[in-house]
Amino acid sequence: MTISRRGLITGLGAGLTLGGCQKILETGPADLLATSLDRFTMGAQRLVTPRTALAREYTRAERSPDFRANGSRTADTAEYRQHLAEGFATWRLTVTGLVRQGQSLPLEALRQMPAHTQITRHDCVEGWSAIGEWTGTPLKLILDRAGVLPQARYVLFECADNFGETPYYESIDLIEAYHPQTIMAWRMNGAALPERHGAPLRLRVERQLGYKHAKYVKGIVLTDDLARFGGGKGGFWEDRAGYQWWAGI
Repeated sequence: MTISRRGLITGLGAGLTLGGCQKILETGPADLLATSLDRFTMGAQRLVTPRTALAREYTRAERSPDFRANGSRTADTAEYRQHLAEGFATWRLTVTGLVRQGQSLPLEALRQMPAHTQITRHDCVEGWSAIGEWTGTPLKLILDRAGVLPQARYVLFECADNFGETPYYESIDLIEAYHPQTIMAWRMNGAALPERHGAPLRLRVERQLGYKHAKYVKGIVLTDDLARFGGGKGGFWEDRAGYQWWAGI
């Protein structure tokens, strides 16, 4: 049994104002109510759903013929363009923050680690869905390699793409980070991850809505507090548009 976040929001009826992207207006009392709802929904869903409960997986025959690329379709910086032209030969994923040993991992090192493949449905907050096949390195293995310190509570993803002058970022808690379906994907539908879908590396966190699936990931930061990053709410859209940090489905 899973308590639907969308169902809880809808059930509040006139008590909330919802925008086209399920945004709760964050002004005054509505802001407090949104934060309370976020925490309540996460707590309620975690209470009735095992930590290792899996998102549904599909067959290859069920993959969507057209998987929409939402958000950024490239990381339009000189550094990214150079990495793209070089086939990401000199690209590195850094792991920093509250870890015992920081990491700087080439793409090939990630590919040589044990990989996981899953065919799952991507649910966008805008209302569309698509099924795709993802292959990548379980995030757990990357974190274990770095050695997460006991005080760490969140995993933050630094991305190469910008919206205007603002770098994209996202974050999840350690429960989602260690979930068996949470992977850093470098293949999609049996081929190298396309540029428009976040090459060379993107997050797949299958129990969360699409905006949590950060693309163009270049750095992972372990932290005990999200307030010092970006606008302090744990993600680009959380900061800018009032999206809820907990996006469980």
